[in-house]
Amino acid sequence: MLAQEIIRRKRDGHTLQSPEIDAFVQGLTTGAWSEGQAAAMAMAMFLQGMGSAETIALTRAMTRSGMVMDWSSANLNGPILDKHSTGGVGDKVSLMLAPIVAACGGFVPMISGRGLGHTGGTLDKFDSIPGYQTAPDSATLRQALQTAGCAIIGQTAELAPADKRLYAIRDVTATVESVALITASILSKKLAAGLQGLVMDVKVGNGAFASSPAMAQELAQSLVTVANGAGLPTRAWITDMNQVLGDACGNAVEMQEAVSFLNGNRQEPRLLEVTRRLSAELLVLGRLALDEAQALRQVDKALSSGKALEHFARMVSALGGPADFCERASDYLPLAPVQLDICASRAGWVSGMVTRDIGLMVIELGGGRRKASDSVDARVGFTQFVQLGQRVEVGDRLAVVQAADTAAAQAARQHLPTLIDIADQPPATAPVMVSRLEG
Repeated sequence: MLAQEIIRRKRDGHTLQSPEIDAFVQGLTTGAWSEGQAAAMAMAMFLQGMGSAETIALTRAMTRSGMVMDWSSANLNGPILDKHSTGGVGDKVSLMLAPIVAACGGFVPMISGRGLGHTGGTLDKFDSIPGYQTAPDSATLRQALQTAGCAIIGQTAELAPADKRLYAIRDVTATVESVALITASILSKKLAAGLQGLVMDVKVGNGAFASSPAMAQELAQSLVTVANGAGLPTRAWITDMNQVLGDACGNAVEMQEAVSFLNGNRQEPRLLEVTRRLSAELLVLGRLALDEAQALRQVDKALSSGKALEHFARMVSALGGPADFCERASDYLPLAPVQLDICASRAGWVSGMVTRDIGLMVIELGGGRRKASDSVDARVGFTQFVQLGQRVEVGDRLAVVQAADTAAAQAARQHLPTLIDIADQPPATAPVMVSRLEG
C-alpha cells in the first residue's frame, strides 16, 4: 500500500479505512514512511478532519505499535483505573487522586508527562522529590503498584512509539491543534497502560488549551466517544481553568501543597471539589462504589483517615524517594532563595486573572521549559495565590513569588498585578465542575 496514495486519499477528503491507517502507523513505527510523508499525512488529517471511526482506528493502531501492559500476572485485586487532564495552571489533582483511588481499592498506573508551554507537568513536580524514579523498570513499577496501589511515572519507549514520532512531527508542522489527533495521542497511551476505566478532566477557560466552551465540549466528546469505541470505559468532566487551581503553581511548591492537602492541613475548596468528584467518578467506573454519593463518602474517609496519605508515602518510597517524605516534605523539597510578597495596589474584589500568562510567568522564573531540552528549576513559582471573588485591601497579599534571585522576584512583583483584575463589586461565581459527559 503506497504511502503517497494513502496521503492523496486523505488530502482529497476521503474517509480512510482501517488497513490504510494501519499502514500509516506501521510506517511511523518502522521508519518506512519518511518525515516528509508523515508530515504530509498529519497536515491532511489536520485540514480534512477525521471521523469517529477513523480516530478509533488510529488510536487502536498506535496502541498496538508498542507494548500493551498486562496486569493479569501482578495479582492486583482491584480495577486498573486512571485519570488524565488536558492541563492547566496549578493543576496538581493527579498527585492526590492516585493515592485516594488506591486507598479505596483501585490500582492506578498513571502515565504522566512533563510541562511544555504554559501548563505544568506532573513528572516535573515529582522530580522535586530526591530519588523518585519517573522512569522505573517494569519490575519496580509492578512492585510499586502492589505496595502502594498507585505509581505516577512517565511514558516509556515501549508504549505507543508511533504516537511519540507522530507528536514530534506535529509539534514542528503546526498540526498540534487537531481534536482527532489529540484524542488518538492521549488515548493510545492510556490503552497501552492496560486500563479498565478512565476519567478525563478537560479544562476550559483562559488558562486551558481549550479556551472556549465549544472547543472543550468537542474535545471531551471526542475523547469519550473514541475511548469507549476502543473498549475503554471512559467518562469526562469539563472543569474551569479561568484561575490558578489551588494555592500554588510551580513544581516543588505544588508538591508541598499536595502533601498539605493529603494530611488535611490545607485543602483549597476548588481544588478539593475537582479532586473529590474525579476520584468518585473513578470509583463508580471501577465498580468500587454503587453511586456518586457512596463514592464521595469513600473519598472523604480516605482523606480524613490518613489512608490516602499513607498510599502516597508508599508510592514515593517504592519509586526511590525518601521513606519519611510525607513527614518531612519541607526538609526534602528544594526552597527558592528569594520569597517576596506581591500586594494589591487597590481595594476591591478579585474578579479575573490572565491565567495563561501566569503560567508563562512560572516559565520565565525557570519553572518550565521554552523548549524540550531546557532544565527546570523546581524551586520557583507562586504560593498563597488569591482566588476569584476574594476581597482584598490595599497592601493585601495577592501571591508570594518564589524566585531564584532578587531581580526575578522584583520583575514578578511588577508584572503579576497587571494580570489580576480587582473590581469594585464582587464577581459572579462560576462552578469549577462545568459539565459531565458519558459514552
